[in-house]
Amino acid sequence: MSGVLDESWTWKSWVEAANVAGCGFPLQNLPFCAFRMSDQQPHLGVGIGDRILDLHAASRIGLLKRLPKEVRFACRATYLNDLMECGDAGVARLRRALMAMLAEGADETQKEAVHRSLRAMEGTVFCKPVAIGDYTDFYASIHHATNVGRLFRPDQPLMPNYKWVPIGYHGRASSIVVSGTPVVRPQGQRKLPSAEAPEFGPSRQLDYELELGAYVGEGNALGYPIAIDDAERRIFGYSLVNDWSARDVQAWEYQPLGPFLGKNFATTVSPWVVTSEALAPFRVEMAARAEGDPRPLEYLAATDVQHAGISVQVEVWLSSEAMRAKGMEAVRLCAANARDLYWSFAQMVAHHTSNGCNLETGDLLASGTISGPGDGSRGCLLEMTRRGAEPVRLPTGEVRSFLEDGDEVTLRAFCEREGLPRIGFGECQGRIVPARLPTG
Repeated sequence: MSGVLDESWTWKSWVEAANVAGCGFPLQNLPFCAFRMSDQQPHLGVGIGDRILDLHAASRIGLLKRLPKEVRFACRATYLNDLMECGDAGVARLRRALMAMLAEGADETQKEAVHRSLRAMEGTVFCKPVAIGDYTDFYASIHHATNVGRLFRPDQPLMPNYKWVPIGYHGRASSIVVSGTPVVRPQGQRKLPSAEAPEFGPSRQLDYELELGAYVGEGNALGYPIAIDDAERRIFGYSLVNDWSARDVQAWEYQPLGPFLGKNFATTVSPWVVTSEALAPFRVEMAARAEGDPRPLEYLAATDVQHAGISVQVEVWLSSEAMRAKGMEAVRLCAANARDLYWSFAQMVAHHTSNGCNLETGDLLASGTISGPGDGSRGCLLEMTRRGAEPVRLPTGEVRSFLEDGDEVTLRAFCEREGLPRIGFGECQGRIVPARLPTG
């Protein structure tokens, strides 16, 4: 977790697109995905430039023959879970082997075989990369918590427990979808402040949430908490997450037990999983804990605070149906950084298991909305428009307090550091389609 670099960070790839400045998928990234060509079963792959190296094909033709049997077989699975269970050592060996195959100077005979296992990224159908058994969404951004709190409790934006305990709720794994899946406008109960009774109908305050998610690689047995200094090792990798929210439904239902139908209708994940190893050079001290804030309790107090956070630039882009009809590009609504989270992913893991709760391979832990200290870094429309009071104006002249049908939201993220290639997370995209009537 120290961020010490080895010579591989200077290597180039014989896949030329991987060497283009800012491409996001250089040789040092090799993010994992699952994809499907025509009618075949999903295959696992890694991104390199504008290509995907088909791990199933690579394993079948013997390119991975020097790796342990469990790693080779895991590369033929349809989800990453089997590979996650190979542990840090197994995944690191696979990544080193792939880097050697794809680096300049690779054996020419082997290069020809690798080339036959490369697939074009354009036109590929992506699948969910992980079989997600459980999903927990946190509330780890103090800037987001403060901004939202001011809307509802101007005199006490933060609840008294916020700086002591990582707040989270148990989400719905079954409604997690991969990027590109349409998002159906949810229906639910909502109650206007002036109304005597609630009404039922399509949400009028549909929102996105800009988040990062961490996939658990190695879990823990029931009753055995994970120590804070061991927690980061349990994370296999990170993805973009959009935890869509129906704010009007949420506002009516959330007391006293918290989010329910206002959240569980859809959560979109990126098809790409960036490994913890690829993010090592971008470890930083977290920026949001201010002088005078309470020191975390012992079970949340990491030894290496200098590398507890990750400097990941995260962005939200929006295009409306009218914008696309006019050929207009999407407009960026927000740019924030994950280093501004108040609670680290290691703290989320340690807290989640502190009562003995068992995390399992493939579980997803999301950060909650990532917001920064400035107006341009507010990670959802609820914050940005101050609950609809200050709508966003689009290039067409349209205004948005919340999302309309046809709106397409795209999340992007990347890590940058002088002298190093950019590490990208790909995109996490969803388009809103109208609510549907009940069937049956």
